[in-house]
Amino acid sequence: MSLLDLQRRMAAAVRRPLTPDFDMQTVAEDGQSTATMASRYIKPSATLTSFERLEIYNRQYWFRVLDALSEDYPALSAIVGPKRFDALIRAYLSENPSTSFSLRNLGKGLPAWLDRHPELTGRRHELAVDASRVEWACVEAFDGSALPPLTEAGALLVSPAIVLGLQPHLQLLHLSYPVDDIVVAVHRSKPDFEIVSSAATMTKRPARERLPKMRRFDIYLAVHRYNESVYHSRLTSVQFRLLSALRDGHTLESAISSALAGSRQAPEEQATTIQEIFAHASRLGWIAAPEKSA
Repeated sequence: MSLLDLQRRMAAAVRRPLTPDFDMQTVAEDGQSTATMASRYIKPSATLTSFERLEIYNRQYWFRVLDALSEDYPALSAIVGPKRFDALIRAYLSENPSTSFSLRNLGKGLPAWLDRHPELTGRRHELAVDASRVEWACVEAFDGSALPPLTEAGALLVSPAIVLGLQPHLQLLHLSYPVDDIVVAVHRSKPDFEIVSSAATMTKRPARERLPKMRRFDIYLAVHRYNESVYHSRLTSVQFRLLSALRDGHTLESAISSALAGSRQAPEEQATTIQEIFAHASRLGWIAAPEKSA
């Protein structure tokens, strides 16, 4: 067996999903006994069999990735409950195993994946999906890049035909529930998660929290970074449409037209609304300054 073959076999064994009791599976995907397979390339120790030594790494891998996603999605866990959360996370990771050297990217696809699996969330499916979207937006906002911002003075000089970009860390979300309140409350109250140092133990999940009843209505949310902290800001529908159009590459004139579509305001009121939106966005640095032409 070559070194590359050994590495691939070891990696496949370590990443195989655990049983519901968090043990290593005793039968490999090809039908072979896992113990027999392990004995071919892992020496037993004085106290552990080859299977038991491999099981340590298998458990350690899964406990670490489960804890990593628990750290990113505590509000989702609070909404669906710890047991259901563990089940859906294991199902997600079985279909979307880690492909990056960094655990930061592990949960990137969870919101879209969760939306396609209502059987895993129960009666709070839409609420759970909204929470996962907000929590991943927080990750993106925390470490997203930042560009030189457009200042209020600079905003007065731009032409209607210009294309203005938004800060990469700014995330815009259209939600069905005011789930940002839950996300803020859970993130403020959660304890620091302990990094698992023993492959034979699992970090205990907190008990399911009692959550307030949520009334369904449209929420427009900006998740952004300001002074190295992540904030949630609710937007009006006009703000959301304007910023979304700028994010999608519209010209300033087109973005304003899109934002004001269907507005019953008088022209003077519309102008004031747009000025206030740009003043607010400029104060928070949401709009990136246009690149200077050479």
